[in-house]
Amino acid sequence: MISRLFERLLKLPAPATRRLLVQRDLRVPMPDGAELLADRWAPRAGGDGLPTALVRSPYGRKGAFGALFARPLAERGFQVLIQSTRGGFGSGGVFDPLRQEREDGLATLDWVVRQPWFGDAMVLLGPSYLGFVQWAVADRLPPQVKAMIPHVTESGLTLEFLREDGLSLETPFGWGVQVAVQERRFAMLRQRGQAKKLAQALNTLPLAQADVVAIGHRSDYIQDVLAHNENHPRWAAVDHRPRVADVTVPVSSFGGWYDIFLPGQLRDFRTLQDAGRRPRLTVGPWTHAGRPDLLAGAGLTIREALEFGLAHARGEEPPERAPVRLFVMGEEIWRDFASWPPEGYAPQRFHLQSGGVLSTDAPAESASSGYRYDPADPTPAAGGVRMAPDAGRVDNAALEARADVLTYTTAVLDEDVEVIGEVSAEIWFRSSLPFADVFVRLCDVGPDGRSVNVCDGLTSLTSADELAAVAVRMWPTAHRFRRGHRIRVQVSSGAFPRYARNPGTGEPHATATTLRAADQEIHHDLAHASAVVLPVRS
Repeated sequence: MISRLFERLLKLPAPATRRLLVQRDLRVPMPDGAELLADRWAPRAGGDGLPTALVRSPYGRKGAFGALFARPLAERGFQVLIQSTRGGFGSGGVFDPLRQEREDGLATLDWVVRQPWFGDAMVLLGPSYLGFVQWAVADRLPPQVKAMIPHVTESGLTLEFLREDGLSLETPFGWGVQVAVQERRFAMLRQRGQAKKLAQALNTLPLAQADVVAIGHRSDYIQDVLAHNENHPRWAAVDHRPRVADVTVPVSSFGGWYDIFLPGQLRDFRTLQDAGRRPRLTVGPWTHAGRPDLLAGAGLTIREALEFGLAHARGEEPPERAPVRLFVMGEEIWRDFASWPPEGYAPQRFHLQSGGVLSTDAPAESASSGYRYDPADPTPAAGGVRMAPDAGRVDNAALEARADVLTYTTAVLDEDVEVIGEVSAEIWFRSSLPFADVFVRLCDVGPDGRSVNVCDGLTSLTSADELAAVAVRMWPTAHRFRRGHRIRVQVSSGAFPRYARNPGTGEPHATATTLRAADQEIHHDLAHASAVVLPVRS
């Protein structure tokens, strides 16, 4: 029933068959002797030899995977193999997140092409972790693999969260909790209670004890997240970024403007683009895990598997379309482009000015602006790039009313301002403490005064008591600020729990227990021209 409703919503082509064969718990041997379990979906008649869609997942093989992935594809030209990754949902071995997917993935590919039901073509597909496992093997694909369709993912997965200059706490910690409890009895029914435990854990000091609060025991993955930044050798085995340039099969990737992996996904696309691989990219107004966005993402995966993947598997050309398709927010339409970032958009500085003004004019002489940041009452995260119910575009009124958030706003626009590409900020900043964060957010203020977040970013400092220009890399975007609207920039010192709160002491995140409030200064005079830099259509 769910599958039929889903395919009607997606307006999928008529199925070739409704009669399917499902083989459960096929055993896939790994070189170390572990066996990983997989389910094969295929037409009951004529399934052998069809192109194989391979999905490798740490989240199980039943439920939504059958209804939203396997069944629609198996009814329309594929046979589908869904495998549980090591250590979960019946597969042997111990789950060590991210680190085992290259060896296990290569062994799985080798096993698939030797099966009597396999034909001569395979397509790799799936979102998030299911897309990361594709990148883990992408430079050593057998010739039978004809295409990759990674969705809301990237080749370095966790590493963006673990930047030395900004620990994104909520997402990796929350995911570590999710995979630790997902096979517990009645896990689905316990989700509300688990969410409360997670919130309590994120507020725990020291954070090294937070996994016990959320899970009931220590998690090696969570401890690694708290203790080791992206450059630590502990993460070397999960970094598949160097493999991307060697990928030779066609790749169609898609993600969201508020997705947690967007910067890395766009980096992977540019690597393929620069290598002359002719990849395809689609970016919509989506978050990573919002319920409507999950359905939209599953629908895109199915359609792209049928239009792009199946065509390549059969040795045909997929339907013609532009290499880059972007949803331009504000304008609320899809537009096609030849590349990312698109040509014709030049960086333009919008300067922070005294009195809360934002303008393309050079700033005049003025005193600095200030606020007090208290990690005991941290500036909260509101919407944006999160795996939370309020992720994405939200009303920022409550956030902007806080005393620890400064806002700078343009006059009412007399013409549209279209911004597509990489966004950044340069903020002249000084703190009363050496250790502080600078968080910058770009917003669209409508005629009704409602301020909606477009993109943002954070940078952590270790010499913040010295006045300096702080570079803040913000999320890429495609947004049109309409005539009659205003452009706003927020400046604060955190977005908790999306980012770990800065204790102000310099203590490591895992062991910090002391919280020190700080007085922050934003300078915006002619000699210290703080600005947000927007790629504006020429």
